[in-house]
Amino acid sequence: MSANTALQGMDEAVDAYCKRNRFQQEDITLGRARVFVKQHRLNTRQRNSVLKLKVATNCPDWDTRMKILHACSQEVIGDFEYGQGKPHWKIMEELGMAIGLPREEIVAAKPLPTTEVAWAAWEGLMANRHWLEGIVANACAERANVPGYGRGDAREHGNSWVQRRRWKKAFGLSDEQLEFWSVHELADLDHSNLAWQAVAEHAERLHMEDQVVHACEVNLRVWELYWHGICDAGALVEA
Repeated sequence: MSANTALQGMDEAVDAYCKRNRFQQEDITLGRARVFVKQHRLNTRQRNSVLKLKVATNCPDWDTRMKILHACSQEVIGDFEYGQGKPHWKIMEELGMAIGLPREEIVAAKPLPTTEVAWAAWEGLMANRHWLEGIVANACAERANVPGYGRGDAREHGNSWVQRRRWKKAFGLSDEQLEFWSVHELADLDHSNLAWQAVAEHAERLHMEDQVVHACEVNLRVWELYWHGICDAGALVEA
């Protein structure tokens, strides 16, 4: 298998994931949106202050390591390229308050059982694997937010573009209040390109073409568990 064939396999895995992920395929509801904000704020902080840093530690390529750390800093310290200096978890807090969640409730949120299971799975898939498999774990779900995957508008414009319009229609939010989604239309392209470029440059040399495709597939199954947990919990909030 060549590196190009491996990249094609990863793209096919992302495309299939986008088409079966309920959070992407189904309409947004208020209950689902509120659970999303509380869980994804936690997940953003955990993945970018703990899990992705383990991948950076394992990475022997200095430039790639610095790019991983830069992407993490945008998420948890401050994004001066796309987020007006705010970390992404803070922008998510603002999104939650725009749909009626008190900040105290967002901050006090606890992880769902499915979120905790996802974190445990990612610990093994990111900390205890080869760095090239880990960098795929870093970015495969971010890849799902950019154009080229899924169906219809998502395939043409990306999932973040679609979500921004869904949330605007469902909750009457302004473009400013929807900053979280507009930021990720741009940032996720950069963040996911980092992994795809690493595979293009290193997979064939390291004879890891099959491993990176499998890493993409397995990590997206974990992401599916995570998202569907949010969908199910959102339905209980509305009941």
